[in-house]
Parts: sequence; C-alpha cells; structure tokens
Amino acid sequence: MPRRITGRRLVQGRTRTTVRRLGKPPKIDAVGQSIPVLSVSPAQRDHTALQRLLPGPQWSVYRTSNITSALTLLQQLRPIPLVVCEQDLFPDRWQDLLVQTALLPDPPFVIVTSRLADDYLWAEALNLGAHDVLAKPFDLTELTRTLSLAWLRGQRQREIANTLPIVTKAAVP
Repeated sequence: MPRRITGRRLVQGRTRTTVRRLGKPPKIDAVGQSIPVLSVSPAQRDHTALQRLLPGPQWSVYRTSNITSALTLLQQLRPIPLVVCEQDLFPDRWQDLLVQTALLPDPPFVIVTSRLADDYLWAEALNLGAHDVLAKPFDLTELTRTLSLAWLRGQRQREIANTLPIVTKAAVP
C-alpha cells in the first residue's frame, strides 16, 4: 500500500519522515465526460509523467510551459477545474498563477508540484490558496487522490452555489 508523508521529526541531526498508509483514491462519478487537467511546467518530463499516470478517457491533460499560455488556455477552454503547476517557473512564479486564476469567473484548483516539496512550500501554498502540494516524482495513488478530491470539492461547491438563492443588492439612494 502506498505511503504518504505526514510529518518530519529530527533524529540524530537528520530528518526522519513519518508515514501512514493510504486507502484507494475516491471514486469519481464523471460518466461520459473527461476531466481536464492543465499541466504548467517548463519541463517536458512533468507533462509526460502526468500523461502516463492519468491515462484513459477519464482525464484529459493539457500542456503549457508558462503562465501566459496557461491563462490563455484557461480562458479559451473553460472550464478547466484542475491546474498542476511546477514550483520553479522561471521567470514567472507559481504565486502569480495562483493570483491570476483567482480572478477567473470559475477559478480552478491549483496544485503546486516540486522535487523538494518541503514544509515551507506546503505551508506557503496552502496559506496563499493552493489546493495541495505534490512531490515529484509523482506517486500514482497520491496524484489521483489529490486530483480526485480537488475535482469532487469543485463539484460540491458548484452544487451548493446552484442551490443558493440569488441575492441582489438593493439600490442605494
């Protein structure tokens, strides 16, 4: 069964990682539709890894190498509910993508990836509004779990938004 890093503790001057066992990723009820995922990374190997790990008709992976083209794709191919973004986007920054996607009418969930996904990056990403942080190389179970949970969270938010009554502002004299 796959393992997930849940914390670090110092043991004799070295960090020792504690792990816990994970179950299966949640099931997605997306009958007849494919879930689009936008991969933003200057490294071709990241796109290839996502494409290889998310095969089949359930996932559609779109590729881009910078924030400008990512924002263009997000506006043209709406809705893309999931964005997997590399931490090291030179000269851009993943924080810039997070800010720009928050301005979209239906903002996607941004998942930051890094080879060195440490506690600092995890805390910063979550505090700024990212959905999660994934370590590279990608683990199939962790990748599908994170993407599935983000997609299900988005579906639930849309359901709630559709059931709430529309409130209009009264005219101020």
